[in-house]
Amino acid sequence: MKTQDFDFDLPSELIAQYPTQQRTSSRLLYLNNLSGQLHDLQFVALNNYLQSGDVMVFNDTRVVKARLFGYKASGGKVEVMVERVLDDHHALAVIRASHAPQPGGKLLLADCIPVTVVGRGDTFYTLHFMHEKPVSTLLESYGSLPLPPYIGRQASSLDESRYQTVYAKNTGAVAAPTAGLHFDDILLSRLNANGIAIAYVTLHVGAGTFQPVRVENIADHAMHSEWFNIPAETVHAIEQAQARGGRVFAVGTTTLRALEASAMQHQGRLVSGFGETDIFITPGYRFQVVECLLTNFHLPRSTLLMLVSAFGGVEAVRAAYRHAIDKRYRFFSYGDAMLIERIERNP
Repeated sequence: MKTQDFDFDLPSELIAQYPTQQRTSSRLLYLNNLSGQLHDLQFVALNNYLQSGDVMVFNDTRVVKARLFGYKASGGKVEVMVERVLDDHHALAVIRASHAPQPGGKLLLADCIPVTVVGRGDTFYTLHFMHEKPVSTLLESYGSLPLPPYIGRQASSLDESRYQTVYAKNTGAVAAPTAGLHFDDILLSRLNANGIAIAYVTLHVGAGTFQPVRVENIADHAMHSEWFNIPAETVHAIEQAQARGGRVFAVGTTTLRALEASAMQHQGRLVSGFGETDIFITPGYRFQVVECLLTNFHLPRSTLLMLVSAFGGVEAVRAAYRHAIDKRYRFFSYGDAMLIERIERNP
């Protein structure tokens, strides 16, 4: 398929700049991809589409304060977005500057962190942080939350809490798993009380999540690799749910990618453990684990929209996005949600 097949026009006023007042007060668009059925709901109606015995799997990654500002030795301004901490003194990063720094170049970040540019790959620079404190500590002390580029403002104290899920635990992402932002502790407790099993994976979302696909043919696109971990208890919870006829709900595309990556790497079998994945899910992919997907609305020409189209069906997702725009749903990270089911529901 062509990248242009996943393009659409979105009025700028539908790009959510702030979260809703309450996490659970977003809207929810339901799509059954077999029937094409659409329903406009409030997010709290999610309970009506779950049944005792189902398992919901969440991504418990925590967003790093990955953005640092500073200067090159020449005096030019730089913005550094850390993609991944490699060890206590090295990291991969994206650098924005008027002129790209060269290997051996010196930076001073946050007025107190000397950095040397070690080298550059296709996308990321390798940086050496020449400070006695480890990179992770420096980011927590001097970094700022990396709000997505389509949110046209600086991060505030509100974002410190609302751009993290309430169950965020394992630090390492540079973007939030946004489908999970709609849940609060009360809703999670209610799901559990209703017989819904709750399980977690970790996938550290990378900066590539915001990158549009720039090649004409989507088969030519190369995904960035991301680290993931699937605990043994999560595999057990999924196997138990499947044994009793329950369904596997992935909360977010990152959760889905972790589960499907594990199954792909082990001949269709979900296996606990950690690894790296650059899985690129496009229409025609055969899903092996996930039966229902809760997700936000995604960027045009993005790999996430391609994944959602693979899960829900290209034409069905196109129709759902047209409907969402007509009905003035809020888009992207702080926007509304969509629930996609791939199987017929019991009457």
